[in-house]
Amino acid sequence: MEGRRGIPIIDLEDFPVQIGKLMVEASEEWGCFRVINHKIPSTLMSEMKKVVTSLFDLPMDIKRRNTDVFPNSGYRAPSSYVDNSLYESMGMYDMASSQGVTTFCAQLDASPHQREIIDKYVKAVHELAMDLAHKLAQTMGFKGCIEFQGWHSICRLMKYHFSPESVGSIGAPLHTDSGFMTILQDDEYVGGLEILDKSGESVPVDPLPGAFLVNLGDIAMAWSNGRLYNVKHRVACKQAATRVSIASFILGPKDGFVKAPAEFVDSQHPPLYSPFTYDDYVNTRQSKSIRDGEVLLQLLPSHS
Repeated sequence: MEGRRGIPIIDLEDFPVQIGKLMVEASEEWGCFRVINHKIPSTLMSEMKKVVTSLFDLPMDIKRRNTDVFPNSGYRAPSSYVDNSLYESMGMYDMASSQGVTTFCAQLDASPHQREIIDKYVKAVHELAMDLAHKLAQTMGFKGCIEFQGWHSICRLMKYHFSPESVGSIGAPLHTDSGFMTILQDDEYVGGLEILDKSGESVPVDPLPGAFLVNLGDIAMAWSNGRLYNVKHRVACKQAATRVSIASFILGPKDGFVKAPAEFVDSQHPPLYSPFTYDDYVNTRQSKSIRDGEVLLQLLPSHS
């Protein structure tokens, strides 16, 4: 554990039979956990951050070529965030596919070296996400086959422009992630990420070089029939420094419905949500400007 009440840290080199159990416990209680001793080299993580930093240094007219393929999958300039001028981001839709990487790199005139690093990184992180998602589902008792591999996915690159004047302000407002699972490479030097525990108390996520933070989002909560916790989090400006992070999202199915499998539903645990498509859910969440997962309650009334 991180200090007295810190976020759980799971060592992926520990006893394999215990990893799934630890993941489930952390996902139910915290909605997030950190993983260390994963198979992604620290050199690749460092190289990816360098590439991301260089992409944000591109002229604005080139960055704006990173247009939406899927809702919120393209470039967002600081001025486009109504309540936040400290943050800009760009995104790569369908990150694990060759087409996704090709499209993203072509939009930004990425060099062959940059493309090589991006391709290696997103494929490695996507493989990690697939492994963690399947371990989580299997340990929870799911006996079917869920094709996470074919779900919507986005790699979102984020840069926070923190200045002396912005210290004490919010870099990213409180929200839950709209998807199933997020794998975050946070800035290893500049903190500011905070999660809210179930009591509503803010818990800092201090820099931990080489680690990934795994967040569970709204789709995980719906799919698990409320068993997994969709953690609320935000980014606060703690110091005048540029902050760069890389988030890889496994969102939801491209086809079919999000619904709790039979293993998670019984007389003591009736279905909490009606089946829904991910596309309808994310479009409604955006149109209503709801960030904290409450759209689940508004759109999907309980059957009880």
